Amino acid sequence: MSKPRITPRQFAEIYKRYNANLAKVDCGRKCAPLNKGQPVCCDTDNAIPVVEKAEFELLKSRTDLWFKYKPTDAASRKIVNELTSHACAIECKGAAFCERDNRTIACRSFPFYPYVDKAGNFIGLTYYWDFEDRCWIISNMQVVERAFVDEMVAAFDRIFKLDPEEFETMKDHSATMRRVFSRKKKIIPLIHRDGGYFKIKPGSGGVLTPCTPDDFNKFGPYKSEAAYIRAVKAAGGKLDPAPKKGYLAP
Repeated sequence: MSKPRITPRQFAEIYKRYNANLAKVDCGRKCAPLNKGQPVCCDTDNAIPVVEKAEFELLKSRTDLWFKYKPTDAASRKIVNELTSHACAIECKGAAFCERDNRTIACRSFPFYPYVDKAGNFIGLTYYWDFEDRCWIISNMQVVERAFVDEMVAAFDRIFKLDPEEFETMKDHSATMRRVFSRKKKIIPLIHRDGGYFKIKPGSGGVLTPCTPDDFNKFGPYKSEAAYIRAVKAAGGKLDPAPKKGYLAP
C-alpha cells in the first residue's frame, strides 16, 4: 500500500483547528422533517462520506462511531467503485450519536467545498449543487458564520499543501460547476475567503460581482416559509415551533 498523502496525525491537527459552528441556528432541524426525521447530511441515502484512508484510521483510533459503508444500490456501488486507492466510503451511527470532535472533514464542511477559479486560486467557498433542493443552508447562506469560513479556508489551505491531488480534485470540481451553471444560466454564489459575498455570472469569465445573500437563489421547499410548511406537511413531518439555539448538522 502506498504512503498516505496526509497522515492520521496531520488529520488530527487539522481537526483541532476546524471545529467552528457552521451557523448559530440548528440547521439539521430544518431539513430533517423533510427526510424522515434525519438531517440530509447525516443520511447516506443522500450523502455518502468519502474520506482518506488515513483519516479513517484516525477516526477508528478515537471512536467506534464510524464504520465502512456498504453500498445498497447500483448508484452507491458506482460511487464506491470509482474511489481512488487512497479513499474509502464510510458511515456513522447517525445524527443522534454524533460526536462533534470526531466528525470527518466532509461532515465539517458540508454543504460547502473550496472553490478554485480558472487561474488556480482557492478564492472562497461555494456549495455542492446536487443538494440545492435538500439542504436548507444552501438557500440561507446569510446564516453562515465567519468563524466557520475562516476555519474551513485554513483547513483546506493546509490540506492542499499536504495533498496536491486533493487540490486538483477541487479545481476540477470547480470547473465542472462553471460548465454546469453556465449551461443553465445560473450564477455561482461565493463566500469569499477574505470576507463578503460574491456572484459569478454566466459568461463573465469568472468576474466576481459583489452582492448580498439576498441575491442568491432559493430552492425547492426552501423558496419561502409557506413552501416549507407545505412540504413538511406533505412529507408527514413535524414543524419545530421553536428550534433550539445550537448545532446539529453538519
